[in-house]
Amino acid sequence: MARRPTIPPEQWRDPRQIRGLRGEHQAIAFLSASGWKLEAHRFKVGRHDVDLVMRRGRLVAFVEVKTRTSATFGTGREAVGWRKRRTLMQLGEVWRQRHGLPDDLYRFDVVEVVDTPSGPPAITHVPDAWRG
Repeated sequence: MARRPTIPPEQWRDPRQIRGLRGEHQAIAFLSASGWKLEAHRFKVGRHDVDLVMRRGRLVAFVEVKTRTSATFGTGREAVGWRKRRTLMQLGEVWRQRHGLPDDLYRFDVVEVVDTPSGPPAITHVPDAWRG
């Protein structure tokens, strides 16, 4: 099967993709201001990726970022269903095997970004959103 070419973000036209990337950058800034260090942005294995891999000391968080314009269709954490959780756990294991350190601790977080046109985004960090 032929692979579709990767389109660089500068050429994206879909507003959902653009909003999602902006939300990821806002989440990176928010978490960095809270003492987290970015280990990977969009760590990809096959066709799946984890939005952010963040570290604070020995703690590594695999972070799914959900960007919304409102909570009309539910919160970001509600949008991370069991299939996505399973995929993120698999990706986390691959990252751990490739880049993890012997004493690292791991968890799965969600960052909800509500991007409103009339002000700064509302950002909520949900640590340890589920257990693997």
